[in-house]
Amino acid sequence: MIELKVRPTIVSYNNFQQFAKIENICENDLILTNHYIYEADIEILHLHCHVLFQEEYGFGEPTDTMLEAIYKDFPQNIRRIIAVGGGTVLDISKLLSLKQCLPIRDLYDGKIPVEKDKKLILIPTTCGTGSEVTNVAVVTFTIEKKKEGLVQEELYAEQAVLIPQLLKTLPFNVFATTSVDALIHAIEAALSPRASETVRMFCYTAIEMIMKGYFQLREEGAGKRKLLYQDFLLASTYAGIASANAGCGAVHALSYPLAVKFHVPHGEANYALFTGVMKNYMELKPDGEIEKINKFIANLLKCPVDLVYDELEILLDQLLPKKALWRYGVKKYDLVEFTDSVIETQQRLMSNNFVLLNKDRVYKIYKELL
Repeated sequence: MIELKVRPTIVSYNNFQQFAKIENICENDLILTNHYIYEADIEILHLHCHVLFQEEYGFGEPTDTMLEAIYKDFPQNIRRIIAVGGGTVLDISKLLSLKQCLPIRDLYDGKIPVEKDKKLILIPTTCGTGSEVTNVAVVTFTIEKKKEGLVQEELYAEQAVLIPQLLKTLPFNVFATTSVDALIHAIEAALSPRASETVRMFCYTAIEMIMKGYFQLREEGAGKRKLLYQDFLLASTYAGIASANAGCGAVHALSYPLAVKFHVPHGEANYALFTGVMKNYMELKPDGEIEKINKFIANLLKCPVDLVYDELEILLDQLLPKKALWRYGVKKYDLVEFTDSVIETQQRLMSNNFVLLNKDRVYKIYKELL
């Protein structure tokens, strides 16, 4: 069994200027980012490289149409892509680093070879996706209304670069959804049957760092989060390393239909499903790794183990209030569609579940959360 694989070299810098100087950014480089990040930290450097802004091609999570639109404006003779942004920017850049990424449906169906012909540097500006250290690119196919992940060794970056300064413009709601997403990455990876003890070390460290950060915010107020960005960014990377090795499971799988149909942000959709999945795991198998992780989290929360997810919700609700599915517009008839979608299209994730969840169990989880 492989204990741990970390493909990108992980590097940290004090600021973007230091990074740009050391990396010698030039006319053969492309920066893919967002306007607000560029204007705050990059524009002043007057770099001699190409720049594209993701939001000019679509908003929200990565889609096939967004990738196609960016590709039309992609400059010639680019040797290196520097992605500076959240999960959308990072995942799109992974695909753009390939020799051929279109037609994207053919790429995801394995009909065209996955070959990399550009170097890739990923710089996260949120504290949640962990995409900078994974080999997964998730895309929503707009006509099919399906969210799918492509997993290939070629999608690993050469470098994952951590610059806490870039998080200073992060809105609170994005901080909340992405950091909760990182917490769920760590918990799902720890419960995965693919997790080694070394992977679980990263999981438990990330869980503790994130939750201690939340405790501090609870005591001192959300405005103090900027003092904790370095810890949250590192915890997110640890959780990303864990998920790259052990995978995410049913929480992510069940969140995809909700995110696609009702345009719910990824981290928020995960949180909407999180405790429902965990409680069903415990109904089926209350011992093993889930017993260990429940005791670990309960110890951090200083609560009885049987109340661990109720108390965790109370903590997380101060950052990101949990909503019942009906509050997003979900109807009872949607649950059959959601269940079928998970069973038919998300086996990549469902194979990482703590215990087997069949079709009836998936429907039960949705129904309980409606």
